[in-house]
Amino acid sequence: MRAEAVIDLAALRGNIRTLRAGVGPAAVMSVVKADAYGHGMLRCARAALSAGATWLGTATPQEALALRDGGISAARARVLCWLWTPDGPWERAVRAEIDISVSSQWALSEVVTAARAGGRTARVHLKADTGLGRNGCQPHDWPALLAAARSAEAEGLIRVAGVWSHLACAEEPEHPSVRSQLACYRWALAFAERVGLRPEVRHLANSAAALTLPETHFDLVRAGLAQYGLSPAPEVADPSGFGLRPVMTLQAQVALVKRVPGGHGVGYGHRYLTPGRSTLALIPLGYADGIPRHASGAGPVQLGGRRHTVAGQIAMDQFVVDLGDGDADVGDSDVGDSDVRAGDTAVLFGSGDQGEPTAQDWAVASGTISYEIVTRIGARVPRRYVGDSADRPGGR
Repeated sequence: MRAEAVIDLAALRGNIRTLRAGVGPAAVMSVVKADAYGHGMLRCARAALSAGATWLGTATPQEALALRDGGISAARARVLCWLWTPDGPWERAVRAEIDISVSSQWALSEVVTAARAGGRTARVHLKADTGLGRNGCQPHDWPALLAAARSAEAEGLIRVAGVWSHLACAEEPEHPSVRSQLACYRWALAFAERVGLRPEVRHLANSAAALTLPETHFDLVRAGLAQYGLSPAPEVADPSGFGLRPVMTLQAQVALVKRVPGGHGVGYGHRYLTPGRSTLALIPLGYADGIPRHASGAGPVQLGGRRHTVAGQIAMDQFVVDLGDGDADVGDSDVGDSDVRAGDTAVLFGSGDQGEPTAQDWAVASGTISYEIVTRIGARVPRRYVGDSADRPGGR
């Protein structure tokens, strides 16, 4: 196989159990949007539920419906979907018993219309914008939205199942916005109770807050990055410091190993020239597979038991690693790093247990966050699942 992402479902289950132990009695939502952050939505959702998660979280209606179509029934897990646009598949979502996030009057109106047309009560989570400035209802519009929701609930068209919000800076536990948002969220909850709404779940905490801010846990925490074993707050602790284990290992077969003279250009633009006679290894992954081009000249790779760095530009389908001349002075050896052969395994990132780079290392090399590193690994890289009795080759 040219390349593969190995997904350790046992690690994912262990991460869910760690989170449950840390946030109890609050329940855990497994956030599986974006194909479970690139790990495979259905397989990861099932693993998370088997480890005690009771909710699943998605961004788009299509993701939520795919979970239901994949056999995850409402009896097995509640599914919350939070990113809606006008004329979305509201009625189908209501029929599928998907919990729908509402941030505005137009969205509430569309949910009510769908519920009336389908003859079903829609489950709604009202979202307050407590300071993140994305989705969510602003405080000055909150009373009107609550009044409309209370009226629709009285008609039996909706059930306000949740009131929620999202933190902007939870990865910095001492950031002043955290206290400000928590206070605003408590105000939003109190207002909802005053108008007679009694939500089943109150939820504010994402992965970072679940790990560092117990006062934000309420009834439910939304575990995204943390369940995949990556640190949502790398300045606070690495995954092991939070008791987590990375789930994805990205690796590829070496396609070619060859000797080149000193001063040889490598890659487009010759941004890298070999400092002396060197051994080059060709790795058949590139930005079309999700390897960030911004990591050109900086991305770490483990090969032959040693760490190396991408030499030159990362191309669409491939990049090069300069293995140098081992322990010899560059230019004085015609042997080079002869232990590496075509077909050997190059590890771009994994758990780090064997000294291999991690997704966080690639994030640093790319000037981004580990969320982006794992979610951008594309469909042309097959996922292979391990750590699960139902493991089968191939599919996501």
